[in-house]
Amino acid sequence: MSEISAVEAREHDREPSAIADFGIDTTPVTVGEAIRGYVAGLRAGEIGSLPALLGLVVLVVLFSALSDVFLSLNNIANLLAQGAGQTVIAMGIVYVLLLGEIDLSAGTASGVAGAVLAMHYVDNGNLVSGMGHTVFFVFVALLVLAAVLAALLRLWAGTAVSLLGLAITLIGFHADPWIEMLLAVCVGTAIGCITGFLIARIGMPSFVVTLALFLTWQGAILQLIGDGGVLGISSSHVLDQVANGNLPVLWSWVLYVVAGGGWAVLTVGGHFRRRAQGLVTTPTALVLVRAGAVLVLAGVATALLTVNRSPSPMIRIAGVPYVVPIVLVLLVIGSYVLDRTAYGRHLYAIGGNAEAARRAGIDVTRLRASVFIICSATAAVGAIIYSSKVGSVDPQAGGLNTLLFAVGAAVIGGTSLFGGRGRVSDAVIGGAVLAVVSNGLGLLRQPAAVVSIVTGLVLLLAASVDAVSRRRSATAAR
Repeated sequence: MSEISAVEAREHDREPSAIADFGIDTTPVTVGEAIRGYVAGLRAGEIGSLPALLGLVVLVVLFSALSDVFLSLNNIANLLAQGAGQTVIAMGIVYVLLLGEIDLSAGTASGVAGAVLAMHYVDNGNLVSGMGHTVFFVFVALLVLAAVLAALLRLWAGTAVSLLGLAITLIGFHADPWIEMLLAVCVGTAIGCITGFLIARIGMPSFVVTLALFLTWQGAILQLIGDGGVLGISSSHVLDQVANGNLPVLWSWVLYVVAGGGWAVLTVGGHFRRRAQGLVTTPTALVLVRAGAVLVLAGVATALLTVNRSPSPMIRIAGVPYVVPIVLVLLVIGSYVLDRTAYGRHLYAIGGNAEAARRAGIDVTRLRASVFIICSATAAVGAIIYSSKVGSVDPQAGGLNTLLFAVGAAVIGGTSLFGGRGRVSDAVIGGAVLAVVSNGLGLLRQPAAVVSIVTGLVLLLAASVDAVSRRRSATAAR
């Protein structure tokens, strides 16, 4: 009995120290402590998207002061559509950058997807007529190859989508905008399967592979469209409305309630669930302020966009542009995948230390290939948007500054070029910065040379901030 009592006494003495050791898991955080913790994180190099957000505010104030048109409702709506294509491509590139890789072919891959979309529409689904027999057989062979390579990697979604593209190609559906958009995504997915296999399974450097494919797909676009050729798609109402149309006013407010209200409910509800479980959370006051600020800003933006902004009294233009819900859906899906799934956590682990991730049992090869599939498939969605905006596809589709601006948007928004750090929202913020720069300088009638110089300097500044913050984080960790 004395031995049992002694054991109980030792357990009783140990209990307070155990509670003290884990007290941080249940101790509430005050507003002051949360703010001091955030400032400490900034000093340690955890700056996230803050520089891009501050830069965006500065740019908006600057261009508003220099141009009377910049904050007009018509220009704001046009600004959203102008930057949507490259922003969507940047959202896919974030996945690649998270692993410390690069995809230089994303732009021209989107161009190939756009060219196939336009050709299917122009030739009423008869791709053999548009491509010619030889090119058509090569195209079919590439779709089959992509499906096989994805199967070897056990990426069954890539196999299924590539085979779907093959079925659409061989069946020869008549021109239909929904079929064309689906085919474009299938082509983008197939390109990603090939890219991912070469990099992940063969072990070739991503820079070399994607640079080679950049040139290859650029030649493919030229082959499909022809030197100096243009494939118009503006005659299709659906394809034209993707980037140029607007939601009805009622549905614009429905979007606000579903997106804004849904986000606020999930944020506040998640906060109180964590509190009920005794976990440390952000102070309730800060959570409510943040949710309220987002709802107010989104409500003001919706109210402004539902006002008639047509310069002609004979035409009414009102409503949130269609590109807004498209970007929001991709943002929600991408954020959920990276933040709430094992797949997302594994990507961050590989980006942080690939060898440690491999030893922990993560299939590094399979996941490394998957990010290139996501990147190219998302780039195809970007191709649909920017092709809709200009109303056609030409041999320069996806080339020129498309890729550079897309990569720049991801980096400017806060995604690290060194891997392991970044969010899909970074691409949206960075895309907004580049869209504002391009739009604002255009309104000031600055030449293309000035736009390129300013954009390059902004990207250089963002890369410098990334390098400095990473070095400060490494120093703080030591």
